[in-house]
Amino acid sequence: MNLIIDIGNSLAKIALFKDGKLKRKEIVGIQDIFDFVTDIKNKYPSIKNAIISSVGKLKKSDFVKLNDLFYLLVLGSETHLPFNNLYDTPKTLGVDRMALVSASVYKFPKNNVLIIDAGTCVTYDFITSNNDYIGGAISPGLQMRYKSLHAFTANLPLLEAEKPNHIIGKSTKGSIHSGVVFGILNEIDGVIDTYKLKYPDLTVILTGGDAIFLSKQLKSSIFALPNFLLEGLNYILQYNTHE
Repeated sequence: MNLIIDIGNSLAKIALFKDGKLKRKEIVGIQDIFDFVTDIKNKYPSIKNAIISSVGKLKKSDFVKLNDLFYLLVLGSETHLPFNNLYDTPKTLGVDRMALVSASVYKFPKNNVLIIDAGTCVTYDFITSNNDYIGGAISPGLQMRYKSLHAFTANLPLLEAEKPNHIIGKSTKGSIHSGVVFGILNEIDGVIDTYKLKYPDLTVILTGGDAIFLSKQLKSSIFALPNFLLEGLNYILQYNTHE
């Protein structure tokens, strides 16, 4: 059984995988990680291996005490990955993007795959059918777009994401929803269409916190897979432990 720890800026996802299948997933505060992991280990003593992915402020040294509980892999630029990393600056490639590309190798081998992660940012990552990771793009996420309109103007309100009723906003709120939501939808559909001009057989994955909200409104054919990053982390762990 594998333990997966995915740490964000304020929250962490903790998951258990057995035989490649997700068995349990919890979301906890970063301050509660170590106590929660210790409880998990006591409850599931068969856990032998664990992986930590952190895009937050925690450092590798913060996890040293977990080495006493199991073999611990801290994902980073030196980690052995299941694809050919052709990124020009491999040491700057985010651990979340490493995991997503690894998941595509596991779930869709020998495919041209575009992975779109709709979270704080929208990231686009492309890997060829020859297992070559080329790179992608990074743009502002849904909530970031709403927040920027509020933060950088004097009078625009901060709104929660909402599906627009029409492309033409008939109020300030309606105009914001139209601009933000249709803007990000057209961006994603446009990026997919551009990739398909060169790779007609493209497989498209949409994941991340806003995946479900966006997937119902996109024109393009996609796979909406909310646990894709966790599956990628588990595959990296398997790849490095040969289990």
